Amino acid sequence: MQQVKNPASSIALRVATAMHQMGIDGLPRNYELVYEAYAGSNPELVREFIALGKLKSQEALDELGRKYLPHHHEDGLLSRQSGQVRAEMSNFINLLNEEKISLTDYGRVIGNASKTILTEADLEGTPLGQSIKALKAATERRAHQNSNVVRAVVDKTASLADMQREADEAEAAKFVDPLTRLASRRAFNKAVAKIYANPDMPVLCGVAVGEIDDFARIQEQMGPAVAERFLMQVAKVLEAVSGGGDLACRFDAGRFGLLLYTSDEDEVSRVIELVRAKLKATAFVGSSTGRAPGQMAMSFGVCFSEQAPNAFDFTNFAEKALSTSKANGGDTVTIYGANDYASKDWLIYKNKPVGGFGA
Repeated sequence: MQQVKNPASSIALRVATAMHQMGIDGLPRNYELVYEAYAGSNPELVREFIALGKLKSQEALDELGRKYLPHHHEDGLLSRQSGQVRAEMSNFINLLNEEKISLTDYGRVIGNASKTILTEADLEGTPLGQSIKALKAATERRAHQNSNVVRAVVDKTASLADMQREADEAEAAKFVDPLTRLASRRAFNKAVAKIYANPDMPVLCGVAVGEIDDFARIQEQMGPAVAERFLMQVAKVLEAVSGGGDLACRFDAGRFGLLLYTSDEDEVSRVIELVRAKLKATAFVGSSTGRAPGQMAMSFGVCFSEQAPNAFDFTNFAEKALSTSKANGGDTVTIYGANDYASKDWLIYKNKPVGGFGA
């Protein structure tokens, strides 16, 4: 493994500058979209972003965002559910009002019958007989209406429960990659944010960002079915090595992330090399060509929490290290060494000097 020093410029500054130059509003969803485009991890996103031209309208950006960053465009679901809930509750209130009127009418019938019964001595008299018949008919209607109300209440409750389940499923889906069922980028970001819940003493851990070498070529030559099977195999391996409480996720395309709750560089190195060895031992045959693509190589970039002052830099430094691995031909691992970024207060919590392999 090799060491890479802190880059002179920050991708965050480049993204902010690019947004200003292109006249893009500084909205969080715009920032993440431009960041992903500049990171270049998703070639399809990069191509479509460039195709928007120099002047990119908010409408065009949002359309692109809905495709690649759907978690920023959930208003449709929330708005639709809000409207449905309002409609169901309005119907429910109307049902209760109808029930109130019905009960009032029934009470009036009971009151009239009571007066007749108390004042009429002749049980065979016409007024009393009519009152009894009216009370019987009203009671039968009341029983029928009660049955309808019970069914309506059950239906309304079930409808509201379905909407609640839909909302819960949509919320849970934000944190799961639909293809591999690993954690999503959003789940990864949430977990990394917790690392820095106490900014003066971050949790000691390491983050590894890995990417399948030549994934775009594999997709083109071997077909999407083979590419997806390989993604599933990577997910299976990552899930196996992260079974002890670490977090494995898929970012996008052929890029994955590992959050390892240890700052021991030897242990992190062992885990990553285990992943790479298992993948190289996996053979896939193209569905259309019948040819095997050879060994499946994966490059990684690693950073430790002691080396980064915040969650953004923690992941960003690992991605920078990954870029170095890719620039050096791939099939390698680079550990980010940022001595200038490590707070002196944090060094006392580290078992080894900051810098690690090759420092």
